[in-house]
Amino acid sequence: MAQEDLFKKIIAHSKEYGFVFQSSEIYDGLSAVYDYGQYGTELKNNIKKYWWDSMVKLHENIVGIDSAIFMHPTVWKASGHVGAFSDPLIDNKDSKKRYRADVLIEDYMAKIEAKIQKEVDKAAKKFGDSFDEEQFKSTNIRVLANREKLSEIKKRFVTALEKDDLAEVKKQIEDLGIACPISGSKNWTDVRQFDLMFETQLGSVSEDASNIYLRPETAQGIFVNYLNVQKTGRMKIPFGIAQIGKAFRNEIVARQFIFRMREFEQMEMQFFVRPGEEMKWFEAWKETRMKWHKALGFDEKKFRFHDHDKLAHYANAATDIEFEFPFGFKELEGIHSRTDYDLSQHQEYSGKKIQYFDPELNKNYVPYVVETSVGLDRTFLMILSNSYTEEKIEQENGKVDERVVLKIPASLAPVKLAVLPLVRKDGLPEKAKEILNTVKYDFNCIYEEKDSIGKRYRRQDAIGTPFCITIDHETIESNTVTIRDRDTMQQERIAVEKIHEILTNKTSFKDVFSKIN
Repeated sequence: MAQEDLFKKIIAHSKEYGFVFQSSEIYDGLSAVYDYGQYGTELKNNIKKYWWDSMVKLHENIVGIDSAIFMHPTVWKASGHVGAFSDPLIDNKDSKKRYRADVLIEDYMAKIEAKIQKEVDKAAKKFGDSFDEEQFKSTNIRVLANREKLSEIKKRFVTALEKDDLAEVKKQIEDLGIACPISGSKNWTDVRQFDLMFETQLGSVSEDASNIYLRPETAQGIFVNYLNVQKTGRMKIPFGIAQIGKAFRNEIVARQFIFRMREFEQMEMQFFVRPGEEMKWFEAWKETRMKWHKALGFDEKKFRFHDHDKLAHYANAATDIEFEFPFGFKELEGIHSRTDYDLSQHQEYSGKKIQYFDPELNKNYVPYVVETSVGLDRTFLMILSNSYTEEKIEQENGKVDERVVLKIPASLAPVKLAVLPLVRKDGLPEKAKEILNTVKYDFNCIYEEKDSIGKRYRRQDAIGTPFCITIDHETIESNTVTIRDRDTMQQERIAVEKIHEILTNKTSFKDVFSKIN
């Protein structure tokens, strides 16, 4: 299946089965804003729990907070967002479509990388086990030519961004022959900066109102609370502060479903360390965060690190964990060494001393910070992309049946168990509800009695329910049920009293966490 077709199917499936809806859809929607449906909300909450527990429960020196969306406007001056938080914007004159100029160039470079990978894959298939990838990359003429071309484009691109030379960015787009993906036109406007912050007013009447911002990131809420947490929690360096929260950005381009939205959620942890030790912790958190993603059991080849070509003004090291979405490798999480920039800036602008007394060194200093920041919505999309599966199933009569199944890891699945009476009579619904009442307080369950048992299985497959139990006439006689596994479709007869134990073992985060620690 073409990746573009796969992505369209994922989007359609998300709506049809109650995962994601277009916001204000009855009013024709709002661009780049989405609502999470009943199953999407459950999945989202489970992702949050997986992240939160992996940070706060697995680490004795990490605690969590929940800071406000509204903050004093000086916060954003100190952080460097006011007047400097923008993206390069370019319009195509013929299609009237708007793009981020840097993304156009990055997508062009991604195509060259894809050509290199195609050559590698072709050679690997040809030479089999004897294939040496590194040797091939360093000797193959076509690969070397593409790598040199990629290096030249990247160097020119980074230099232009560092100098804020927007005219050069446009010229590079023209020199590379980059066309509008919609119209194929190369008729571009000049590149200009686009402010990403949403501004609003705080106050009861307009003349008394003051201008404030919807936060474009959640990190600053952690930094301004650094002293409060450190003192009240008696925290010793190194320690971390975790937070999950909404952020808002006036994105230039609304595209790729929930990958890039104007209202989104971040899961961030700021780890405070001694100056000079930040690179050690930067490497450690890179490894830990990659393990977190891979622990879910998805194809490891779909994840990779991508070091930043151009560092932000606050960073001395930065890398992204990228995932291969149906539309290509894109950023899923960022790990940054932010130095002491943020705390120093807030110390200067607030006039308050924001330092840490280190009893081992017997001195005060402003801590350095290593940040891990992962998009909750992007993680949600990653899980959907990995889990969506179309299968052909050969029946006993020789006919081929088809099913769409979301193979979501059981610990994250929106619904853990479906309770299904075989028929709506003979006391089976009553027995089914009796069983449901024994497990529903510990697991999110669903009761369903409409349609044939086969159709109900297919519906549960489509929302990713890992287990279904069927209550039949034998249940009344022997107090046993049939339990069905979503992925294998195998069925087994078990005692009713075993249901809770099986769900506990199969849907717990314990096994996943063991792969991280």
